[in-house]
Amino acid sequence: MFATYLPGTSPLHRLSAGWKILLVCVLVLAISVTVREPWHVAPALALAAALYAVGRIPPRAAWGQVRPVLPMLVAILLLQWLVADLSTAVRVVGALLAAIAVAGLVALTTRISDMLDAVTRAAGPLRHIGVSPDRVALVLVLTVRAIPLIARRFRQVGEARKARGLGISIRALVVPTVLGALQTADQLGDALAARGVDDGETSVITPAKGRRPRPPVEGR
Repeated sequence: MFATYLPGTSPLHRLSAGWKILLVCVLVLAISVTVREPWHVAPALALAAALYAVGRIPPRAAWGQVRPVLPMLVAILLLQWLVADLSTAVRVVGALLAAIAVAGLVALTTRISDMLDAVTRAAGPLRHIGVSPDRVALVLVLTVRAIPLIARRFRQVGEARKARGLGISIRALVVPTVLGALQTADQLGDALAARGVDDGETSVITPAKGRRPRPPVEGR
């Protein structure tokens, strides 16, 4: 499954979460900048494959990182082909695929709790300008969870159209996916509000080492 931690003892598993997050940001930026021709996609994907080998990730788990987003990438490929050309489409989709694979590798080799700790520490100085590091960490968790949810919704819409014998339509794929994502966001917002997470001073994560959500406040 997408973004599921796999225990291990590889060099990537032993590397601290903060360094991994920093490195993946650098790699994604480098991929975005350097992939300028369709053939540049091959070295980027080769680099991602080499990193998976260093992390000792089984092929099935590696495939699980990209499989959920393939329908979305196909739609982007077709859209770019229509509005630009095939060369641009291959370059854009190839860069996205490599970036997703690298980001998935971090999720496979890093516990969510370690990511939260690293992001909370890195965002500590933001307290001086009124930004809560705990909320920044919460955004990270929600983002990590949102990617597979949206990809799964996209795949379900595509499978439903295929079962009805309907052809490929960008609008018919994107619109239900966006509506489903908005519905999920509403449900998530209601769930967070029910647990006392709002625009007030309530902290999502306690300062203690064993972080956990605070219970709802009475009368809210």
